[in-house]
This record gives sequence, structure tokens and C-alpha cells, in this order.
Amino acid sequence: MVPSASRTEGVTVGVEEEFLLVDAVTRRPAPDISKVLGDVQGAAGDYAQSELHQAQIEGASPPCHTLDELRAELTNVRIGLVEAAHNHGASVVASGTYPATMGRSGMLITANQRYESMAHENRQPAREQLICGCHIHVSVPDPELAIRAMNRARRWLPCLLALTANSPFWEAQDTGFDSYRTEVWSRWPVAGPPGAFDSVDSYHELVDQLVGCGAILSRAMAYWDIRPSERYPTLEIRVADVSPFVDNAVVVAALARALIMWCLDQPDEPPPLRPELLRAANWMAARSGLSGMLIDPLDGTSAPARVCINQLLNLLGPSLDAMGDRKQVIGLTMEILMEGNGAVLQRRAFDRRHQMVDVIDAVTLSSSGLPTSLSFETAGTSPSTGATV
Repeated sequence: MVPSASRTEGVTVGVEEEFLLVDAVTRRPAPDISKVLGDVQGAAGDYAQSELHQAQIEGASPPCHTLDELRAELTNVRIGLVEAAHNHGASVVASGTYPATMGRSGMLITANQRYESMAHENRQPAREQLICGCHIHVSVPDPELAIRAMNRARRWLPCLLALTANSPFWEAQDTGFDSYRTEVWSRWPVAGPPGAFDSVDSYHELVDQLVGCGAILSRAMAYWDIRPSERYPTLEIRVADVSPFVDNAVVVAALARALIMWCLDQPDEPPPLRPELLRAANWMAARSGLSGMLIDPLDGTSAPARVCINQLLNLLGPSLDAMGDRKQVIGLTMEILMEGNGAVLQRRAFDRRHQMVDVIDAVTLSSSGLPTSLSFETAGTSPSTGATV
């Protein structure tokens, strides 16, 4: 089905990316968020904000209509963050987890009433949330339509996770997962794929119940992989790891937008998949990324990740065409399928010398907003010296 003009007109997409801050010499988590954030906001407005941990920072694009616009915005945000961090002896790292041993500096909570309350209520899980995701906002002004699209989109989100998985290491160990961030994130009481909802009222009723019983502190802590945003007239897709490459964020944002558009144009609800199956699908995508099996979103059987992703591309073809994105999205997706996701990049960096510093350097952003791995990958050595991780 070709999306109607009313569905495609003015459909924007925005991206929020979370990054780690590390000391430029030691590569240890650098709790410099207040200094770095002050520089960024003083120079360029409000595209950056703090996160739960002092060694984290978030950059965000404005709503964008085209992929070229989104790419330019994300690149400028990354460059601004890198420059601000550099002024305070820090580097910006694009990894879903901090690969080396976290230590005390990696557990420091940002001085903010909300974050401090979260840390007090959740203790160790909060202290260990030094993880970074990529959140995509697709404009859906009608709340009821947003719920309908959320119900239909849930089964396809493991494909987006497999493409973006970028966190194989935790506490200096290879976890065997491509996205261990997903496993750490799942410790929150409201995380992972949401259930289906009959209406926007039923959604709000459940979230209010969760707040009322004390499971979460506020509505903002409904951390499902897809949810109506509390701040914007958007659906927020929260399943992806942050990526070292801007283009990976761009292609996943394009796929997320096309998926929501496709969901809005479907006349009938698909046959339901049980919530247990959806959780298992997430777990399989986090474990194996692009190299293993996923749960086929169409019939609930197992299928290679690449088969499921190709199914998704075929399904979304008309929506991608409607936005003029098909050629670019297919090209970028094929590139990820050939080169591997971020987890492949991190493991390749570790295999050179079996040093965690090489992993960190491989996903550290340079002054261009791209990972420094591009500059030394062919040389076979890391540019790092004197690091202590």
C-alpha cells in the first residue's frame, strides 16, 4: 500500500544520542558533564543536556524533514560536543556501554533532584546505568494514531536493535552479546517491548498506575522500547544503541520513520505475538546482532537476522519511496550488513592487541564527529599512548 499524502506530508524525525565522556589521557570515565555542558549551551543553545551519570552527555537534533538535513544536524551536534569536551581534557565516546572497568568515576550520579531520587530508589542498578542509547522521535500528532502505530511497530524493533548493536564489552569482558546495553537497561521495572493498548486512555491509565504504586517515580520513567513522548507530539523509539557512525543513526531513524508511516496506513491489526515472544525477540537481537537468528516478525518462527531485515526493507519500500529515502536507506543498510554493526567494530579493535584502550579509541569521536577508528584502522595500531584502562 502506498502511504497517503496526508500521512507523508510533514512527517519529521529527530534523534537523541547519548555519549560517554572519558579522560583524554587515561580513558577513564570523566565526570565533567557540568563543565562540558556549560560550554556547549553557552556556544550553541540547547542541543545538549545532562544524563543520569556525570560521565554522560546527550546531544539532540531538531525535527528534520530530510535525511541530509538530519545528517548535517547530528554531525554538527557531535562536533560541538567533541570541541567542548576537548576544552576540559575529555573525549566523547560512542559506545552503548563503557567497555573497560567502570570504577567509582563511572558510577557518579549527576547532581539533579530527579537523578538523585532515581539513584536513591534503585541503588545498584542506577549506579551501573553508564550506558548510551539512540532515541528516535517520529512526529505523530494524533495520540490515538500513535498508540495504534506503537501496537503494530513493536514486532519489528529487534531488527533495528540488531543493526545498531554496539556494546559487546562490560567491565573489561566480552559478554557474548552484541548489545549488552539492552541487558543492563532491562533492569528497570518498565523497559523492553510494551504490551498492546486499546486506546491512549488505557496507556495513560497503566502508566499512572505504575507511578501510583511506586514502581516508577514519574511518567517519564515508562522506559519501553517504543512509547508516546511525554514532551513532544511524537512516537519515541528507544531500542537502539548509540552508534559510532552518523550514517548508522540516520538510516535507523529513516527506517523508524518509514515503519511508523507503514503502521499508520495498515487497515487491520496483525495477528498478535505474545509478549513473551517479543521479549525473547529483543533478547536474541541483543545477543547475536546481525550474525545469528532473530524471531521472524511475521510468523514468530526463527530466521537469520539478515532475512528479517530484508523483509523489513521490502515491507517499507513504499513508505521509503514516499519520502524519497529508498535508495539511500537501502545503500546504508547494505553497508552495515556487509561491514558489521558497532559490536563488530569494537571486537575487531580488541583483537588487534587485546587492549581495552583500543576498543575505547575505536569508538571515540574525532573533531569531524566520526570515530577515530577510521584514521588508524588500516594501520593496525591504536593512536593511544599512556592510557591506564
